[in-house]
Amino acid sequence: MSFLLKSLSRAVHEEQQHQHDEVQEHHNTDVGLCTSLTVWRKSLVISCKGFTVFDSYGNLVYRVDNYIGRPDQVTLMDASGNSVLTMRRRRVNLGLIDSWIVYEGEAGKHCRTIKTPSCWVKKKVNILHSNPSVIAYVYREASDKRYAYAIQGSYSHRSCKVLDQSKRLVAEIKRKETITGGISFGIEVFQLIVHPGFDPGFAMGLVLLLDQMFS
Repeated sequence: MSFLLKSLSRAVHEEQQHQHDEVQEHHNTDVGLCTSLTVWRKSLVISCKGFTVFDSYGNLVYRVDNYIGRPDQVTLMDASGNSVLTMRRRRVNLGLIDSWIVYEGEAGKHCRTIKTPSCWVKKKVNILHSNPSVIAYVYREASDKRYAYAIQGSYSHRSCKVLDQSKRLVAEIKRKETITGGISFGIEVFQLIVHPGFDPGFAMGLVLLLDQMFS
């Protein structure tokens, strides 16, 4: 684990320098305004499964620690362990459709207040849909017929795009490739690129739900 942590630290440092060079070269574009996160599909807590997320400076920004592989509730925490998002599985149609309710902050039996869901995320199962590349939809209300965001691509290949209603790209999942050193991280370490105006915490929450749906 220590070797991989050192490799990740070196990789994000190289990525930081690379992004700095891009900003200097393309300072009139939106490239430099994107948030780049390195996502490691592993918890730093022994005997837990989860995620560890670093920013482009190598700082820990998000973490997930699950004691079971496919829980009915997933909590995204910040570096200090505070709840950012709580996501609860909701099975409908005899469990054939994987649907998740998303709450801001802490929710559930340990929360003293009743939370209103911020959105619903549903796995797409209709293979006859007009856009077969879509794998999940995000709705602001459970009763909404029109989605707020559509997720396209393949999570298993770590190649996904999150698009809003106007088809504008707001976030991307990409394979992680080091600039030097020839280190290959496979699919356990990947990039989450968040475009300007989209919440990085919410983008990471979508990553967690894709992992529950497609892993």
